[in-house]
Amino acid sequence: MKHTLGAISLSLFALTAHAVQNGPAPTLDALKADGPYAVTSQTIKGNGFGAGTVYSPNTPGKYAVVAVCPGFVSAESSMTAISKRLATHGFVVVTIATNTLFDFPSSRATQLLAALKTTTALTTGPVAGKMDTSRQGVSGWSMGGGGTLEAAGSTPGLVSAVAYAPWDTSTTKMKVNKVPAAIIGGSSDVVAPVASHSQKFYDAIPATTPKMLPVINGADHFFPTKASEPASYSNIAWTKRFADGDTRYSPFLNGQDAALSSFTSNGPF
Repeated sequence: MKHTLGAISLSLFALTAHAVQNGPAPTLDALKADGPYAVTSQTIKGNGFGAGTVYSPNTPGKYAVVAVCPGFVSAESSMTAISKRLATHGFVVVTIATNTLFDFPSSRATQLLAALKTTTALTTGPVAGKMDTSRQGVSGWSMGGGGTLEAAGSTPGLVSAVAYAPWDTSTTKMKVNKVPAAIIGGSSDVVAPVASHSQKFYDAIPATTPKMLPVINGADHFFPTKASEPASYSNIAWTKRFADGDTRYSPFLNGQDAALSSFTSNGPF
């Protein structure tokens, strides 16, 4: 397995001013299952996006908020499994339906940001009073992954981005991205091949921005439609590390997994 780690100082990745520890000390087995938080969902009307479903922990507290976008011609439900699992580990997560199934990454970026704005303004339903609006992140698959990286590039106030098998035709906004970004690819993806998409996007992100690119051996383009491993636990660990500032999750971001065909990062984190 190819394994590359950058030599950037840990001080660049401190990012713990917002450090929050929600939940018990993590183990890999625990990250590969639903977390300790039971969650409740509520639907929201779209305002700049199609519609959405918000998953929030039932336990009182303040949680980071993550918006998740599906891919080209894909329904919101394609992101349910991996996103709901993230919520069970202590996050407010909103999955969205896009305005049309054919929206391109730039539009999906705008819709992700609109979903965060709408969700964080909610004052009714199970999510009311449970959001830390200073900690917001984005995630998405395929063109939703491209939109994720564009949203991160245009919005430095975000704290985390996770892009699954991202597809895009532009790296312009990625070149100025300051938001910690995890890009997860599949070695057998023929829709958004790693060499022409994920790797290109990773390379475009500045070396001063925390970033990683694990490539799952044998995974095709559709691995994010399930809470499959190692994509799901990597998503949880990355979001915990950077949206919560919780360094207890750093050991799960080192690429030491036989399921990966390659791993590149500028960590350790």
